[in-house]
Amino acid sequence: MILEGTVLRGRDFEPVEGRVVVEDGTIMEIEEASVESTDVILPAFVNAHTHIGDSIAKEAGAGLSLDDLVAPPDGLKHRLLRQASAEEKIAAMRRSLEYMQAGGQAAFLEFREGGVDGVDAIHDALDGLDIEGVVLGRETEAAMEAADGFGASGARDADFDYLRNATRGAAKLFGIHAGERDSADINPALDLDPDFLVHMVHPKPLHLERVEDKGIPIVVCPRSNLVTNVGVPPLRDLLDRTTVALGTDNVMLNSPSMFREMEFANKLTDATAKEVLRMATVNGAEIAELNCGLVEPGRDAKLLVLDGDTDNLAGARDLVRAVVRRAGHADVKRVVL
Repeated sequence: MILEGTVLRGRDFEPVEGRVVVEDGTIMEIEEASVESTDVILPAFVNAHTHIGDSIAKEAGAGLSLDDLVAPPDGLKHRLLRQASAEEKIAAMRRSLEYMQAGGQAAFLEFREGGVDGVDAIHDALDGLDIEGVVLGRETEAAMEAADGFGASGARDADFDYLRNATRGAAKLFGIHAGERDSADINPALDLDPDFLVHMVHPKPLHLERVEDKGIPIVVCPRSNLVTNVGVPPLRDLLDRTTVALGTDNVMLNSPSMFREMEFANKLTDATAKEVLRMATVNGAEIAELNCGLVEPGRDAKLLVLDGDTDNLAGARDLVRAVVRRAGHADVKRVVL
């Protein structure tokens, strides 16, 4: 397979006119050449934090606090999940996954409620789709064993030492929410030596030092933090110290669009467009231990092709900024997964 257009190549997304040569699902070569195509070729996105299960309850709970919305075991999300049938949840999740795939997402890291049944449900929802789910079970060791790891709600909710050790023993991923509503649960989360933290809206200097010393990646979800009124994560402080990736969080609160998440992250903070595009691609891939997220030889050919001649993108002088700040689903021409 050969794709022609302007290629956003490598970790710096250098715009190169030419071709991407793909063989057996691997990028073999990027050829610089004059081509007729106005397409823009970039790595497909990796959505580094999702809760797909609450696709049954989009825009529910307006005005509720963070705890009332999503805190286990009786936040609104959990009550609605208990009330819905397995068939309803699977169908709703599949529709969200189809939307994510059509919007250029190659993979996502899911914190999956519902124990083993929840893990089985999202696997059912993924059946036949090309988007890759890195699923982290919740609540029980059995859910972790049935999944790709464990996704902890937060250190204030339970003692996760045993589950952290069990996950480490299984050589799987362990992620945990921290610093979302305040800073009180950050040190206990860091004490667990997780593979990554989610949110970190309220880190103090000591927490930032510990994150840097331990080299723990962080996933931020700015739109979710705005909806729940907890603030905006200090992206500059985080980016200066560790790997930072981007996620869309609960489908109940936000559309699972990486285009929208990138725009918010770039316009609300002083993170550069290149940094934000890395957050949406290779940084999430590295957390998930996937060989995608960049257009360079040897990487899996998980690619997104945008039509650079749409009414929205035509005339863009800086393609990276255009992708991050203004591109959307309507500009997607092809998703190669």
